[in-house]
Amino acid sequence: MKLETLHDLYLHELHDLYHAEDQIIKALPKMIDASNSSELRNALANHLEQTRTHVDRLEQVFRLHNEEIEGEKCKGMKGIIDEGSDLVKNDDNLAVRDAAIIAAAQKVEHYEMAGYGTVRTWAEMMGHQEAATLLQQTLDEEGAADEKLTQIATTLNTEAVRRAG
Repeated sequence: MKLETLHDLYLHELHDLYHAEDQIIKALPKMIDASNSSELRNALANHLEQTRTHVDRLEQVFRLHNEEIEGEKCKGMKGIIDEGSDLVKNDDNLAVRDAAIIAAAQKVEHYEMAGYGTVRTWAEMMGHQEAATLLQQTLDEEGAADEKLTQIATTLNTEAVRRAG
């Protein structure tokens, strides 16, 4: 895909987000299984369901633009997920492993928030209001997921520090 216009770049970034979401759907069950905290497992399981909705919304946006879903795997998300997978291999201290899972999940959320914020803004600028509304819904959910992870981290990180001493 040539990137000659802002619309071309917008579509490119939508494809990137779509493939990022697909990778997240595959990675979240492993994170859920690796989690020791039931609160963290529940938050990740809820976000897995939300992520499926995010994919559906992106598919709606593609339909609005009469765009086929294509493109390469999102390299940025692959790197974040690979790095997170390495971190969660810690079996010695389950509280530390949960802290690593939260850190990895928040990196994912921040990547997504940056991407969705960008494409939402571009959609608004180009007059694609229906697409912008759909993208904003997902952006709001990603932000809420990040806030939930921060709340859980407050408790779990304290536990990881306590167990270290």
